[in-house]
Amino acid sequence: MTRKAFIYSAVAVAAAAGALSAATGCQKAKASTGDQPLNIVYIMTDDHTAQMMSCYDTRHINTPNLDRIAADGVRFTNSFVANSLSGPSRACMLTGKHSHKNGFTDNTTCVFDGDQPTFPKYLQRAGYQTALFGKWHLESLPQGFDRWEIVPGQGDYYNPDFIVESGDTVQVHGYLTDLITDKSLDWLENERDKSKPFCLLIHHKAIHRNWLADTAHLALYEDKTFELPENFYDDYQGREAARAQEMSVIKDMDLIYDLKMDRPDKDSALKARYHSYIDRMDSAQRATYDAFYAPIIEDFYARDLKGRELAEWKYQRYMRDYAKVVKSLDDNVGRVLDYLDEHGLLDNTLVVYTSDQGFYMGEHGWFDKRFMYEESFHTPLIMRLPKGMDRRGDIDQMVQNIDYGPTFLEIAGVTEPNDMQGVSLLPLLKGENPDNWRDALYYHFYEYPAEHMVKRHYGVRDGRYKLIHFYNDIDKWELYDLQEDPTEMNNIYGAEGTDSITGLMMAKLKDMQELYDDPIRFTYPIK
Repeated sequence: MTRKAFIYSAVAVAAAAGALSAATGCQKAKASTGDQPLNIVYIMTDDHTAQMMSCYDTRHINTPNLDRIAADGVRFTNSFVANSLSGPSRACMLTGKHSHKNGFTDNTTCVFDGDQPTFPKYLQRAGYQTALFGKWHLESLPQGFDRWEIVPGQGDYYNPDFIVESGDTVQVHGYLTDLITDKSLDWLENERDKSKPFCLLIHHKAIHRNWLADTAHLALYEDKTFELPENFYDDYQGREAARAQEMSVIKDMDLIYDLKMDRPDKDSALKARYHSYIDRMDSAQRATYDAFYAPIIEDFYARDLKGRELAEWKYQRYMRDYAKVVKSLDDNVGRVLDYLDEHGLLDNTLVVYTSDQGFYMGEHGWFDKRFMYEESFHTPLIMRLPKGMDRRGDIDQMVQNIDYGPTFLEIAGVTEPNDMQGVSLLPLLKGENPDNWRDALYYHFYEYPAEHMVKRHYGVRDGRYKLIHFYNDIDKWELYDLQEDPTEMNNIYGAEGTDSITGLMMAKLKDMQELYDDPIRFTYPIK
């Protein structure tokens, strides 16, 4: 069977075989990268977008340690998610399946079924030690890990709680990004069996809203003026669903919760939530924090900004806070790389860095994610490759987070289960360029009505065009030519001369929904 045939027949096979039989039939195979099994270090952040990584975009900040990963390996330029939301994205990554197959479609109603097959369980069965530290966000406790500690829900940046394997919750003093790395390195150094291969998942809360920086980094980027996106003042003409959202920097970004302009005589809808975060600080942390923000708060209210001045002031504060949180993350990635290097592990370890989705840094006037538009559909993906994997530089093939599980299993020499809908990226990492690689990707977002009020939608993207259908309490189609309109400002659905393109993309969408067996489908107006 060709690789493309495998990709496009995966769902049909899974429907016949079932997840349980696939799990039972998984067998240890000879490692495909050599006699010694490779280790895997998978670092995932939350809401880290490619625009804020200098190996992808040099306009805003420098991320030297993340750049080290790309420089010693590969950078995926067409990396995407299946559902741009934290919990669902994590479930897709763990299972290698789209949301409707793994059962975790949204953050508001779902609990992850931990009894289902996941790639860590397959690795355990193959003799790997598995560990997870940090954000889980799946409403159930982890399974498939020899060792884990997770933060409750979204977690706290300052002096956070951790849920430990006994089920107890323990508060730990410090900054969360540092603490997750501390726990990960301690496991590598002191807890694991060093005679066995390992798979370590380091899952950071950073760079999630509301972008609370390490107190040591509060003064960073204060002299930086960030470039305003060209479509910051987007009026959403021809895009009704885009107009209906509640994730506008101008209208929806909270002055206190998001931008820290807290004062006793000021109030906001999210002020209490803000204090639930910053009141965790000890007296020394809080003194440093207040000393930094006090003059900024005084100046802000004295200026009484309005209109565009206020909008652009909010944008600059947002960008600065976000960048400060990235600084801690990048430093801690450097700590992990240094440890692996100093202990002779880099040559035999695949290091992966990605985010659970992308994020809007003012594009379309937004923050947050959820939409199938490029900034949130796209996610950064870089890998530092061990010996035996020859590819370097950019990989342009379209990949998705359902591909991570199959990749790790093939790297570990484990026969890939038939129920996974993704496909292994190992041929790409070895320098191969398969002619029959996938030529389109499927996406489905479910969480509505909910925070930020992004309408439910599904869609398909190929190398040039993107077709989106917003459904549920709305019935709107959008079509974009990404070559001519990379910022997706001009919806050409229904425009004169687009009938053939629309028909082609409708057919691809129909094929994708049948391929992946999505039960929510549109009756397409094509033959």
